[in-house]
Amino acid sequence: MKTSRPPAILPVLLLSFLSTLLYYRFLNQRLYVQHHPHRNISILLWHWPFRHSYRLDGDRCQKMYNISGCFLSDKASTLSTADVVVFHHQELSTGLSSLPLHLDRPASQRWVWLSMEPPVNNRNLTQFNGLFNWTMSYRRDADISIPYGKTLPGGDDPNFQAALNRSCLVSWVVSRYQPHQARAAVYQSLKKHIPIEVYGMWNKKPLSNRKLLPTVSKCLFYLSFENSIAKDYISEKLWRNAFQAGVVPVVLGPSRATYEEMAPPHSFIHVSDFSNTADLAVYLKHLAANRQAYEKYFLWRHTHRIKTYTDWRERLCQICVRYHTLPAEKVYQDLEGWVNS
Repeated sequence: MKTSRPPAILPVLLLSFLSTLLYYRFLNQRLYVQHHPHRNISILLWHWPFRHSYRLDGDRCQKMYNISGCFLSDKASTLSTADVVVFHHQELSTGLSSLPLHLDRPASQRWVWLSMEPPVNNRNLTQFNGLFNWTMSYRRDADISIPYGKTLPGGDDPNFQAALNRSCLVSWVVSRYQPHQARAAVYQSLKKHIPIEVYGMWNKKPLSNRKLLPTVSKCLFYLSFENSIAKDYISEKLWRNAFQAGVVPVVLGPSRATYEEMAPPHSFIHVSDFSNTADLAVYLKHLAANRQAYEKYFLWRHTHRIKTYTDWRERLCQICVRYHTLPAEKVYQDLEGWVNS
């Protein structure tokens, strides 16, 4: 008795079915990795920025910042299993560290370029084209935006009172003074009209971190002058040195519009609002003599508060907050172009 053979098309259909099944299983796994909110994310910091290290053991993101499923490491041995590897530009550009290009890089691993410096301080960028997936910077258009500070609703000090009985009019803390910078020209002109107390390594009057805020708080105004005029670059000179000291900042940096979008309302005086430093000096002296006008610069404390970012661990934890929404296939082919845009 002859046995009938199955039609030749059946193996083809079976193979097609198995291939489709495996494809959708792979696709579902990929979508799970990208979008599942409960998946743990491992972040490897390849080298510490400026060699200032912190402890990363345990569930730091959860314990310190209530960010779950985010685990940090600075151990190079975890490279092969890390979801994200972060490289700080300063050490790469100076040769203090290098990319692990000689080691296998998992296809799903994302590399992050990190810098909190303005473009003028980010050199030797072309060598990194085609290597990084995401940027991490103070800029608002970075893939992971980590500003030096931000404004939040809700006053945290409704009883704040601005003090006018202070021992100095204006102070400035500067260590890396360079005559060609815009802030140097404004300072040299402004000091001809009003006294300015200057501290820092440049003036051979260094202030320790512990003494900085108490010293600044003795003055009515503080020169929050950035060392570079760049997009979104508003550093701790505003968020910490001025706001946390309880003084009115005189700012030099991005446009007034940028400060208005990022800083509390009516909380600063912008250098560009005045045609010259003589007019600026007249206005500062007017505020110093008019308590009501001066105190208007602190009304924001009843309705807003500020948050500053100083711990690198908190910044790294922010990667996990953004991870599931970031483009998985993105690659920066022109990193220098983005930095200088």
